[in-house]
Order: sequence, then structure tokens, then C-alpha cells
Amino acid sequence: MTEDQTRPETPETEEETAQQAEIDHEIDEDSHRMDERRFGRVQAALAVEDVDRLNEYLDPMHSADIADLLEQVSGAERQQILALVPAQIDGEVLSELDEGIREEVIETLAPEALAEAVRDLDTDDVVDLVEFLEEDRQKGILDALDATDRVAVQMALTYPEYSAGRLMQREFVVAPADWTVGHAIDFLRTAEELPEQFYHVILVDPAMRPIAYVTLGRLLASKRDVVLGDITEETFRTIAVDLPEKDVAYAFNQYHLISAPVVDDSGRLVGVITIDDAMIVLEEEAEEDILRLAGVSDESSISDGVVDTVKSRLPWLVVNLVTAIVASMVISLFEESLAQLVALAVLMPIIASMGGNAGTQSLTVAVRALATKDLTRSNLMRVIRREGAVGLVHGVAFAVIMGAIELVWFGNLALAGVIALAMVINLFVAGLSGILVPVTLERLKLDPALASGTFVTTVTDVVGFFAFLGLATLVLL
Repeated sequence: MTEDQTRPETPETEEETAQQAEIDHEIDEDSHRMDERRFGRVQAALAVEDVDRLNEYLDPMHSADIADLLEQVSGAERQQILALVPAQIDGEVLSELDEGIREEVIETLAPEALAEAVRDLDTDDVVDLVEFLEEDRQKGILDALDATDRVAVQMALTYPEYSAGRLMQREFVVAPADWTVGHAIDFLRTAEELPEQFYHVILVDPAMRPIAYVTLGRLLASKRDVVLGDITEETFRTIAVDLPEKDVAYAFNQYHLISAPVVDDSGRLVGVITIDDAMIVLEEEAEEDILRLAGVSDESSISDGVVDTVKSRLPWLVVNLVTAIVASMVISLFEESLAQLVALAVLMPIIASMGGNAGTQSLTVAVRALATKDLTRSNLMRVIRREGAVGLVHGVAFAVIMGAIELVWFGNLALAGVIALAMVINLFVAGLSGILVPVTLERLKLDPALASGTFVTTVTDVVGFFAFLGLATLVLL
């Protein structure tokens, strides 16, 4: 077979070219179809190592889309892309990649290509790339930066991990509060270099302490003789350099910030955080909570290999096995009761399942409320009372339903009363445990999303089995 025969979908006539243009138009009209079609074309070009086609497909793609592509292809295909078109992997693409894939890509790229990729990034993006790299790789990237950026990145790396100091960028625009709009605009027009994206002009005092800021829109809408101090925004607030990044994201979300200056212990301006970085943290926190509620490592992704996936999931499966054994030990206490009345074994899983689901509902709301700081000491008792009341209402409702089902199924009035009472007890306990377990873990400085699910399920299983089988033993045998 010749090379021409192996090339993927290459238009050779005017009719084919027109058809190709029509397809491209349809792809542009539907972004979902665009991703699927382009993904297939990239794979076809990789199969024959067609560099020209790869560049043709990747050139118009957004950096985030190229990052998605690298995450979706197999490891072998990813290595092919890096080998055939390394120039397509710029700093923006690297900053969009999941951490696991990013490390693999950085390890694969030649030092010169990596240095070129990060040279035009903002300092916060460079910090995000290098903070977890080995020292020699880190040094290679830092050496590629100009002296000012290198010092800024090295300074940021001295701050605690996952703090505002790591999240901030050192590119910002400042002005004295007594400048006029005209002075500020003239300064912006003549400045040799400005941040690629910025939203405010930060007003500072002579000690370089931020005191207010002016939005660019307000600046451009005001007359030249207006003093900057007269058109400041009410939303102004500063961020401490050592503030945890999750609290930074909370502040942005709570107070509708677009950007915020970061200050050191003496109140001096050291950087600025913008809304795009804060929203990334919010998204990462939400993803982390979802994964941890399921007992999965917060670094897991669909691009992980079998070994990494097993390592991230196995520990909590072991914990779950231990708690399941505890629940089984409770059941073993009532072996004689189960042997004498087979209906208990039939109905027992229903009690545990309903309690587990009810506890998970309460737990999910509690974990989210803790993350958003909506659940505090001031409203804790009210929320506990609410969850307890909800559990009782659910328990009574399902007690009636299950009692009726038992009468139709087995025709045993006493057993119907037992399962009804056990249902009330377990759903009440499920509601309380769903709120109390994560709150207790949070008070113990443990991540409530990480272990709450296992503990709540254990509580509802143990209480459900003990209540149902214990009542059955007392009443029926």
C-alpha cells in the first residue's frame, strides 16, 4: 500500500474539497461533534505519522482542547503527539493539563522545548507547573525565565503549598491614590510591559500597601481630571499571602471578586489573584469532595493506569471490608433468630439499604455546607434538629409502607410492627449520623469528605441490623 493510500481523508478534487469545507462548517456548528470528529482525525493522522495533518488539525484548537486531547488519547498516542509535534505543546497547554498527565508530558519534552513553552506564562502558571517537579527539572525551567520572573517564581515557592502565595501572580498595575484618570491612562499607554490580563488598577500608599482599586471600565468611563481615589470600588479587600487557597476561592465566590491584591504580614502588596485562578480552585475542591465521598483519591482521573487506579482505590475498599465485617458480626449475634424465622433474612437488607441511602443524603448536604462555610457553630443545632426531624418523618412514612408490604408478603402482624419500628429507628439515626459524623471529623481536623461515607454506612448498617434483629428476637421468639 502506498503512502497516498494510507493518508486519512485527504481531499484531492474540488468536489471533495467542497465536501470537506461543508463538514468543517458542520463541525463548527456543533462543538460536541467537532471534538469527536477532530479526535478521530488526529488518531488517523497519528496512525500514519502525518505531521502536516497533525499541525493542520491542532493549529486552530484552543489550548484547553489540546490538553483534553492529550488526556483522552492512550499513552502511546500521547507519546506520538509529543514526538511528532512538540511545538504544539506550549505553556498554556501545560497549565490546562491534569497534574498526572502534566508530569508525564514535562518528563517527555526536551529541556529546550519545555523552556520555550513556559517563557511567556504568567508567574502563577509557572509556579503551578514547577512546584512539584524534581529539582533539576525545576532549575531548567527557572533558568529559561528572565531574571525578574525567575525571582518572582522562586519567591512564590517559599510560601506554603496550597496558599495564596502559590496562587498569586506577580504581574499587576499600581498607582498612587492621588493620581488623576489622565495620569493613569497615560501611564498605561506608555508602559513597556503590562500584565496579559488585569481587571483593576490597584491604589497604594507610599509604603506600597494597597488601599483601594479602580476597575478598568470605571477608569475609561471617567474624565481625565477625576482623581482615582474618588472612583474606587466598594468590593475592595486584600488577601493574606498565607491564606489557604480554598479560603481564597471562598472569598472570591462569597464577595463576587474579580481580582484581589495579596499582602504580606506587614500589609505590603506582593501579588494579585484573579478570578480565573480562584474558580479553578473552587472546581478542584468540588471534584476533590466528590471523589473522596466515594473513597477515591482526589488525584484520580480516567487517564490513570491500572496500577495507579488500584493504589488509589484499594485502601478505602479495605476499610469498607473491615466495616462490613463489623456489621456481619452484629448479624452473627442473632444466628438462632435467623434460623427460626427465615423472613428476617429476607427483610433485613431493606432496613440497611434504606438507612444507608438516607444517611448519604444527609451526609452529602453536610459535607457541602461545611465546604461552603454555610454550616457553622451558630446554626449547627438547628441543622441537627432538622435532620433528626426529617429522619423521623421518613421513618414513619416508610414504616407504614414496609408494614403493609410485610403483611401482604408474609402475613405476620407482629413482624410488620417490628420492621416498622426498626425503619423509624434506623432512618432517624441515619439523619443524625449524616450530619454528626462529618461535623465531628471536621472538628478533629480531618477531611469530612474523605471518611464520612464509610462511617455513616457502618453506623446505619449496625444500628439497622441490631434494631431489626434485636426487636424481632424480643417480640417474635
